[in-house]
Amino acid sequence: MGDDRVSRLVHLSVRSFWRSGRTVNGGRALPKTHHTTCNPILPATVRTFASTPSTRQEQVDPKITKIVDQIAALTLLETAGLVSSLKARLNIQDIAMPVAVPAAAGNAAAAAAPVAEEKPAEKTEFKVKLEKFDAASKAKIIKEIKGMIPGANLVEAKKFVESVPKVIRENVNKEDAEKMKKTLEALGATVILE
Repeated sequence: MGDDRVSRLVHLSVRSFWRSGRTVNGGRALPKTHHTTCNPILPATVRTFASTPSTRQEQVDPKITKIVDQIAALTLLETAGLVSSLKARLNIQDIAMPVAVPAAAGNAAAAAAPVAEEKPAEKTEFKVKLEKFDAASKAKIIKEIKGMIPGANLVEAKKFVESVPKVIRENVNKEDAEKMKKTLEALGATVILE
C-alpha cells in the first residue's frame, strides 16, 4: 500500500466523517453550514480534499470497500491514529505540503527578489577622457599626455590636446585611472573616468 492509497483512504474517511455530521467535541453535531463552508479543526489542505469530488470512476474491490467503510466509521482522532500507524508500518516520511501563493503576488515577489540581490558590479576597467584644460597649463598637459600615450611624439600629443574632448586611454584599471586623473587635474585639466 503506497502513499497514494494511504492519502486516498484518509481522504475518503475524512469526507465521510464530515458528511455524517460527527464531530470531535463529545459527539455534538455542528451546524450543517459549518461543515460545508469551513471547519477550523481541519487544516485547509484536508478541507480541500474533503470538498473536492472524485474525478475518477473506478471499479473498487469489495475488500477495499469494506476497509473504506470501516475507516469511515472511525472518529477523527481514531483516523489520525490510523494514519500515523500506517505511516510507521509502511515507513512513509512526512512531507511538508507546499503553500499556494496567488500568482500575481508570487510573480511580483519573484521579480522583486533579484532586484534586491543584484548590486551594480564594481567597474574594474575605465576610459580616461580629457574633457578640457586650462590654456595657461597647455604645455605641461601636452608633455604629460606624451608620456601617457605609448609611442606618441610631441606633435601628436599637441594635436591630441587641442582636439579635446578625447579619450586618453581605454581599459585602464581603477588604480592607474585614478592616478592619471589626479596628475592631469593637478596640472589644470578636467578628466572624466568612464
